[in-house]
Order: sequence, then structure tokens, then C-alpha cells
Amino acid sequence: MPIRIHELNHVAIHVRDLDASMHFYEHVLGLPRIPRPAFDFPGAWYALGDQELHLIHDPSLQQAERRHHHFALRIDDPFAARAELEARGVTGFRGPAPRPDGAMQLFFTDPDGYLIEMYSAPPEPGR
Repeated sequence: MPIRIHELNHVAIHVRDLDASMHFYEHVLGLPRIPRPAFDFPGAWYALGDQELHLIHDPSLQQAERRHHHFALRIDDPFAARAELEARGVTGFRGPAPRPDGAMQLFFTDPDGYLIEMYSAPPEPGR
């Protein structure tokens, strides 16, 4: 019998400084914080539309480049998002630049070096 997969439920990342990461995701990106079960380790959960981002506190996390994988957030306007993020102190952007299908992509990193993509949907055919 095939396994029926319903959705991608969440992405979990380990973060060295939980407070700094919570500030970034909550106040810089504006993600809504959601309830988290009473695990025996610190962390925080955020809504990503119908999915979730789970932060797991890991003070032993070593500084390293974490650009080998990323998660992407669909938004309306990557140009406006970059301006807003710059006003909130985010630096080190790549883009916005077009993908081959016309979607615009913006890349930047969080406090632990995780790569985040914000992109606009590609234009509808015929427009």
C-alpha cells in the first residue's frame, strides 16, 4: 500500500542563540509565533502559511556556512521585501533577480547563516 503524504508540515533548524533567532524570525521577518509542546529542550515555533518553522536551541552549534540548503517563502514583491529588510538591518542580499520562468528571487541569511529565499510567483502564461 502506498504511503499517502498530506503535506510538508514543518522545517526544523538548530540555532545557537535562540533569542537572536526568535528576534529575527518574529520581528524582522514578522512570522507569527505559535504554541509549542513542552519539550525538555528550548525552542520556538512559527507559522509559515499552512506550514511551520521550528527553531531548536543548540548552543553547541558551530559557526559555519549553511548555504548548502535553504527554504523558500513566496511573497508578492521581492523588491519591496528587500527594502523593508534593509530598513530592519538585514544585509548580504543576492537579488532580486529573475529565475528562468520569470519569478523574482531574493536570497539572504538568518543569524546562523541559513539561506532564506523569498520569491514572487512567475507571471501567468499570456500576461
